[in-house]
Amino acid sequence: MSTSGVQSLLSCLLILFLFVQVFSKASIESEEVIDIAVVTPKINCNFACAKRCMKASRQKACTRACGTCCSRCQCVPAGTYGNKNSCPCYANLTTKGKKPKCP
Repeated sequence: MSTSGVQSLLSCLLILFLFVQVFSKASIESEEVIDIAVVTPKINCNFACAKRCMKASRQKACTRACGTCCSRCQCVPAGTYGNKNSCPCYANLTTKGKKPKCP
């Protein structure tokens, strides 16, 4: 095989290698975007917190705290009390004094 034939073969292999690299990186990035969109669904925090706090003695304070928790966690436990195991992020948020933040 001549020198120009070897150079031509190496050039083709290099181009093929670069094409595979670009294609694989593009497919990985598009999968990451899809995963992020699936992980963070938006919920109506105003509605969910109004429902959660409707029996609270201090509804405005409850709704304000619930709204903060809901915007961070994108979930609110079902019902008006308890059920925090359905939304671990909501259950684990605490105040500066280490007390539960979310009603």
